Amino acid sequence: MSSPLLEVKDLQVTVGEEQKVLLNGLNLTINAGETHVLMGHNGAGKSTLMKCMFGIYKMDEGEIEYEGEKVNIPTPLDALNRGIAMVHQELQPIPARTVAENIWLGRYPTKKIGPITIVDHSKMYADTDALLKKLKLQINSHAKLGSLSIAQMQMVEIAKAVSANCKVLILDEPTSSLTANEVESLFRIMRELKEQGVALVYISHKMDEIKVIADEVTIMRDGKYIGKWDVAEMTKEQIIAKMVGRELSNLYPPLENHPSDEVMMKVEDFTSIHPRSFRHCSFEIHKGEILGVAGLVGAQRTELMEGIFGLRAHTSGKVWIKGEEVTIKQPRDAIRKSVALLTEDRRATGIMGVLSVADNISIASLDALRKGPIMLDNKKILDLVATNKEKMAIKVPSPKTQIKSLSGGNQQKVLIARWLANNPDVLILDEPTRGIDVGAKYEIYC
Repeated sequence: MSSPLLEVKDLQVTVGEEQKVLLNGLNLTINAGETHVLMGHNGAGKSTLMKCMFGIYKMDEGEIEYEGEKVNIPTPLDALNRGIAMVHQELQPIPARTVAENIWLGRYPTKKIGPITIVDHSKMYADTDALLKKLKLQINSHAKLGSLSIAQMQMVEIAKAVSANCKVLILDEPTSSLTANEVESLFRIMRELKEQGVALVYISHKMDEIKVIADEVTIMRDGKYIGKWDVAEMTKEQIIAKMVGRELSNLYPPLENHPSDEVMMKVEDFTSIHPRSFRHCSFEIHKGEILGVAGLVGAQRTELMEGIFGLRAHTSGKVWIKGEEVTIKQPRDAIRKSVALLTEDRRATGIMGVLSVADNISIASLDALRKGPIMLDNKKILDLVATNKEKMAIKVPSPKTQIKSLSGGNQQKVLIARWLANNPDVLILDEPTRGIDVGAKYEIYC
């Protein structure tokens, strides 16, 4: 049997003044030409482990062996130079630059003109076109990344990783924004890379995907190694039980609510100022009712909801809240009319990364948290955080912890807590379970 391509041994990582242990005694073995799935509930340490392998985080203890040698990976560029690439869960695009510029960022092809070295744009775009054609992606290499959909941005990130001719490719929740066809395209790319001997490390909470694409699964819980199994020998129920530490027989809460006849929101003939966006949309939703808005990526679901919330302009249409016709020109108007919106992209339009968990939860309800005309009541804010930490099962060491240090799932719970603190009459949730584990999904649905 050939030796492992990459091994992580007894890895330990602590963060913050509280010295919170994120990883404790983690072990991982990756072989060439296999897809190894890494699973665990939100906050289990999956992304942290991958970021240690990719040179983003520094480990306090342990070692990494790569191609039979003990290595130190101080930076992502060093990881790329060694043949380790990563597609991150949270996209980090440069919207004002082109697709090609984003793909080759930090690795631009160059040429000399006399004594001056400049970027070889012709080669960069030619190489990008060849790469996109090879991956069968219908994306214009000259397009500004900010003009693409979230799903297309995700595929560009995957193309960027493939362009590094990597030996190890880490995919952290790569399908969270992809349609079924795009997921199949990704799986096709993964199979081709496996045939070339590339080792794939795949993080996902989607059980059906894991059974289709994976060879082995390593399960983590609370920063600790639980075990490794052949995927073919595990049922979905067994994987879930290993992840959450208990049997989870009921994945969805029972549908026991009975909507009343009271109409909470009515939308009539709502039309965007853009001719290719949402047109003549009408619906109504009753008190206690959950209305699903479905459609493929690009169907303008998000744009419609953002228009209702005041983030996008519209040319015609009316909105009623609890029987009163309202005019919503900006989010402030929507919030005052007791409408809340959890946005699709939590990193770009949800969290305020450098602020604390307490700041992120309280930001939309500061009027109710004042002490006097201008001062905030810190006790009310801390009580609000404590209540939601328990109710939403948010894993956070302190209310002062920066939200960007939390896992994606715990960030999402904080954002949901932010809007629930307002007691909204209408709560709009755009892809609320993106990047969320099965246990957290149940908590959110409840």
